[in-house]
Amino acid sequence: MKLGELGEDRLLGQLLPNLLSGRTIAIGPGDDCAVVERPNRGRLLVLKTDCVVEGVHFLQGRKAFNVGWKAMMRPLSDFAATSAVPQFALITLMAPEQTKVAWVKQLYRGLGRAANRFGVSIVGGETSSTPGPIAISTSVAGFVEKDCWVSRRGGKAGDDLFVTGRLGGALKRKHLQFIPRITESRWLTKNFSIHAMMDLSDGLGADLPRLARASKVGFKVQMENLPLTRGARISDAISEGEDYELLFAISPRDRSRLQQRWAKKFPDLPLTRIGSLSQLSTKDNQLLSRGYVHFQQPG
Repeated sequence: MKLGELGEDRLLGQLLPNLLSGRTIAIGPGDDCAVVERPNRGRLLVLKTDCVVEGVHFLQGRKAFNVGWKAMMRPLSDFAATSAVPQFALITLMAPEQTKVAWVKQLYRGLGRAANRFGVSIVGGETSSTPGPIAISTSVAGFVEKDCWVSRRGGKAGDDLFVTGRLGGALKRKHLQFIPRITESRWLTKNFSIHAMMDLSDGLGADLPRLARASKVGFKVQMENLPLTRGARISDAISEGEDYELLFAISPRDRSRLQQRWAKKFPDLPLTRIGSLSQLSTKDNQLLSRGYVHFQQPG
């Protein structure tokens, strides 16, 4: 069987159970970040690696600065999903020998500017020649307080589902210039009990089912409530991906207080209730058009 026949989620389902896990690991492979114990008893160590590949995450001819920005911000968006604070980054660059030095310098300028936005220090990395395409891998380490960290696994039937910002149209607009919702996620977990959270990188149609499966619940989405970017369609919001907004589950008891306090704290960023989690049932579970799935072309 080839990767295109298996798909990303099924591939990970076969690989992850075979990886060893130690007592110091709070969350291992399969979530947005790995979370492990560290000597400071009040904090957990958070680790994440991500990559951008020419032709997959950016097209040839895109500004190198913007590619570098995205290469750094993608793993930082996963830190937002975990409500973690990034501290250190390692960069691995794989590029053909004919790549222009000026392009690489602009790439690292973008990486550095993005890192500085959240106080991240780039502390090392690796470079390697490749026949192509260009690929940049970014590994990030940081921390999260034990009473703040959140994963995609704690959702409960009856929870409200919220998303930040607007969805759809990112491929034409912001996917090379987005800002991860780290500030917002830190505020959320310090002021509310967030049951489950993840960032929307592959589209609501791929990411919401992942959160529901991890939490062992179903879900119901009110399509008419999806907050759309101007000019975007509902199908874009579900299937397109690259939004990098937060999707999270919270008790309906906190709904009014959350909405009121959010509007005061982040008046320029919409927060929208899009549905709820439900008891796991194939009869009630809503089907969504899938989002982006690695190794498989959109259907």
